[in-house]
Amino acid sequence: MKSPLEKEVLAKVRPTDEEICQVCAVAARIIDEVDKSGLAEGMVVGSVARDTWVRGDRDLDIFMLFPPDLSREDLEHEGLALAYRVFTALGARAHEKYAEHPYLNATLEGLDVDLVPCYRVASGYEIRSAVDRTPFHTRYVKAHIGDYRDDVLLLKQFAISGGVYGSDQMTGGFSGYLCELLVIHYGGFPRVIQAASRWRPGTVIAVEAEGNREFHEPLIVIDPVDPGRNVAAALSLTRMADFVELCRGYLTAPKEAFFLSPAPPGITRDMVEDIIRDRGTALYALVFMTPPYIEEVVVPQLKRSEASLASLFTRHGFHLTRADSKMNGIRSMVLVELESGSAPRVRRHRGPPVWNLENAEKFLAKYLGPDASSVFAGPYNEEGVYIVEVPRAYTDAGSLLASPEVMGVGLGKHIRIALEGGWEVLKDEECVIPGFEEFVRDFLGKSSPLVKVIRGVQ
Repeated sequence: MKSPLEKEVLAKVRPTDEEICQVCAVAARIIDEVDKSGLAEGMVVGSVARDTWVRGDRDLDIFMLFPPDLSREDLEHEGLALAYRVFTALGARAHEKYAEHPYLNATLEGLDVDLVPCYRVASGYEIRSAVDRTPFHTRYVKAHIGDYRDDVLLLKQFAISGGVYGSDQMTGGFSGYLCELLVIHYGGFPRVIQAASRWRPGTVIAVEAEGNREFHEPLIVIDPVDPGRNVAAALSLTRMADFVELCRGYLTAPKEAFFLSPAPPGITRDMVEDIIRDRGTALYALVFMTPPYIEEVVVPQLKRSEASLASLFTRHGFHLTRADSKMNGIRSMVLVELESGSAPRVRRHRGPPVWNLENAEKFLAKYLGPDASSVFAGPYNEEGVYIVEVPRAYTDAGSLLASPEVMGVGLGKHIRIALEGGWEVLKDEECVIPGFEEFVRDFLGKSSPLVKVIRGVQ
């Protein structure tokens, strides 16, 4: 039995009859084109197939199931060729995207359509590529969802509003399939919320059978169609903790804001200028062209580069407050806040122990010889270790971020290639550029999802 609040939310998040008719009509046209080719069998998968999609969701996933005796190379070649023919026949312009193997994406009647080739295998144990599991996921959920479709809508909307929905690399949150399994396992939305409020890292949920290997992620949900897979593998510890906190808040004081948050306020350069002045810090952004690869490839490299740039500032004497990064289809940004954008001219440099004769002599020779003119103080020993006070290479953080030093840190391969084409350094209010307004706003006003609900902002 749904509460009055849940009924009100469902009335706002269920797809309209018009949406349902449109999506079903487009799906039927695509399936018909795939089937009449005689090469593969078309199948609608994902939330549309399972009737668990929320209002406004414009994604449609259709798989083309090819015979399992086809080689991997032929699957890619024939799959792409058929997908191009289907979209051409329907008057849609397609472009290739890449997961484990390439597939096509196109916009058709306002819907974002993925047409994906896979193998038609008999069971989840016989999959030959990662996408082969998806038809089994669809069949499993349809067979077990029963009367819980509305509960899935509530859980998805709860996660969407809380900012923890999406298993993509940038979000690290809950996938639609994970939401569906949680509802099936616990028996409805309220029970998911109650159980999740008590989750701890290492929680294991076996929907059908125990897993057949060891997992190390924060939340482990054994895939009922493939016990060797953790459905929650993409869920980060931060997003898991956010969700647990949201569940506790909802149990304490349920309200519509947990499902339908108010529109977030905008941000302007003048606002950022005021915020930075109040914080007494310095904000810097490194902006460059996004490498032409899928998010699963770019984001881990972006995060690695973010950490390396943060360390670069620390090594040069700038005290870091926080760093984050964001990619979009055109440009990517690494955003760093420092306690100060300037550092003193002098820096302490530690040398070898006095009793390390060979290295001690080299150290003294260096700073009493060629580099003597740059020494402010020293060399002297401090508890048996030589110290020298010398000029800092960079006293301005922006100059450091614009310098060749950036190319000397541990960058991801594709990030390095992108930076070879150049990058832009922005400071303070300059960081508010098209495509990154929300990112900068959320960075400066960082709060947990529950705190945002309590404050009435997002």
